[in-house]
Amino acid sequence: MTGPDPLPGGHNGPPSELDKLRRRVAALSAKRVAAEDKVEALLTSLLSLDDALADTRRRAGALHEARSARETASAAIALCDQIEGAHLMLRAEFARHEVHPVDAVGRAADPAEMSVVGTEPHPSLPGGTVLREKVTGFRRGTAVLRAAQVVVAVPGPAPEPVPGPVLDPVQEPDPAPGPATGRKRAQPRRTTRSQRRLPRKPSAGRGRRSRRA
Repeated sequence: MTGPDPLPGGHNGPPSELDKLRRRVAALSAKRVAAEDKVEALLTSLLSLDDALADTRRRAGALHEARSARETASAAIALCDQIEGAHLMLRAEFARHEVHPVDAVGRAADPAEMSVVGTEPHPSLPGGTVLREKVTGFRRGTAVLRAAQVVVAVPGPAPEPVPGPVLDPVQEPDPAPGPATGRKRAQPRRTTRSQRRLPRKPSAGRGRRSRRA
């Protein structure tokens, strides 16, 4: 009399193909859950950035609605501070996910993480040195997410600055007086009869002759 066949994947033998498939499915499911958690955490962190950008739009509207130079300057400073704060917030969130900008300026152009899009003569820097970035590059760990677009130096004299157009100062006329200013309208200067070279009245001459007589 023979006993029952051993169960597939039991301790008495190697795992069956079905057990291997189940383990693969479980591993993929765990990776999917971890990826969904990361995406949810990233989207949740971007909500605060959305709030900052909404406040930036409000400050931009206040800049357009400013009615005086003082209000315009105050709104412009507040808008610049808000933009800088939103940018720092985004960079901090990038750093939390191990995403960092490529430090390109002053280095030799590295084709692995930089793309040269322009050249500019420079009298002292060696050729191929990055002068400035047109587009910032980013990497996550050692992987490049986006290559930086840079302008590099080439041997030669520095380009002379292009002079801008010289505009003649234009004197604006005084604004017309209104009821709010309370300024008086400037009166025209009176001229004498001799300055206008007008003929004398005949009566004036007769009057002088009569006084002499």
